[in-house]
Amino acid sequence: MERRTFLRASVLGTSTLALTGSLWQDALAAPAQNAAGPYGPLLAADANGIQLPAGFTSQVIARSGQVVPGTSHTWHSAPDGGACFADGSGWIYVSNSEINPGGGASAIRFDSAGNAVSAASILSGTRQNCAGGATPWNTWLSCEEVDRGYVYETRPFGGAATQRPAMGRFKHEAAAADPVRKVVYLTEDETNGRFYRFIPTTWGDLSSGTLQVLCAGSATSGSFTWANVPDPDGSPTATRSQVSGSKSFNGGEGCHYAGDTVWFTTKGDNRVWQVNVAAGTYELAYDDNLVSPGTAPLTGVDNVTGSTFGDLYVAEDGGNMEICLITPNDTISPFLRISGQGSSEITGPAFTPAGNRLYFSSQRGTSGSSSGGITYCVTGPFRT
Repeated sequence: MERRTFLRASVLGTSTLALTGSLWQDALAAPAQNAAGPYGPLLAADANGIQLPAGFTSQVIARSGQVVPGTSHTWHSAPDGGACFADGSGWIYVSNSEINPGGGASAIRFDSAGNAVSAASILSGTRQNCAGGATPWNTWLSCEEVDRGYVYETRPFGGAATQRPAMGRFKHEAAAADPVRKVVYLTEDETNGRFYRFIPTTWGDLSSGTLQVLCAGSATSGSFTWANVPDPDGSPTATRSQVSGSKSFNGGEGCHYAGDTVWFTTKGDNRVWQVNVAAGTYELAYDDNLVSPGTAPLTGVDNVTGSTFGDLYVAEDGGNMEICLITPNDTISPFLRISGQGSSEITGPAFTPAGNRLYFSSQRGTSGSSSGGITYCVTGPFRT
């Protein structure tokens, strides 16, 4: 088996990436396999219906259609992709609304103790805003998961949102900024979707630039190149169909970048892909058909985020409503499970800048309806 290098990246907020030589670790180039989790087994469900390891607790932060406690803002329906931003001694959590029409995104500002002090809409009047990604200049890219959808650049710290058509018009899912190569990676939620990168003309300004698509063979590992998409507007020919040799991915979902590596998920085949953008190679970080021993813990792969330690946290769309943890040692285990919400999906996982709180939502909650969304926070002894 070929060997690879797995970078354990320390993400300090969404705008800073700090790396040291001690964070590098060698590991076999194999998809993650079952193992006991670093925090131990899940305990019985708590009062919020969440099973967690010992030492962790959950809290309800907001409910769709209800005023966020401590604020005057009514939380949106169908909460989806999210991110955290450092804000002085506190932080801001942003969340999309996967409603069509309507969509949009909201932000909650927290003080240093984790108390909500204000909340507001930062985007409205859009369509089915699913996932997205934070930028190093502290904006949130909210992506429309509709045919020829747009990316909207929103401003959690204040200011009007801006449509970014240069980033391509397709069924957007997630985005991840790479400050080293000064590009933004983009996933596409189609059964024959593509994996893209956008190269801004000027880093920090997404109003113009070049959209490119990943080109590779049909194998699950190998080398790749980038090719320009001739018409990012996607009409009359969809962006995914414009470049011969571009690689097809079955339902692109969450996307996360850290230290020369970008991970993204594909829900159609329950895979997590790992792309070494420095070496120009790609491989599988997880495939539910390749897990042993026992049953694969992760199905319905969706949103993904990383911890300050370098662990990946992958949320399930359906399945048994788990967030699973993939370690730098290529092991996978459930980190939490939500009980009694089988008609929902887990969305928007995001760590605070300090890495000691994890926010996420159950998009349809116990009701199974988009109006029943619940947003949570988990605190505990996360590895940092």
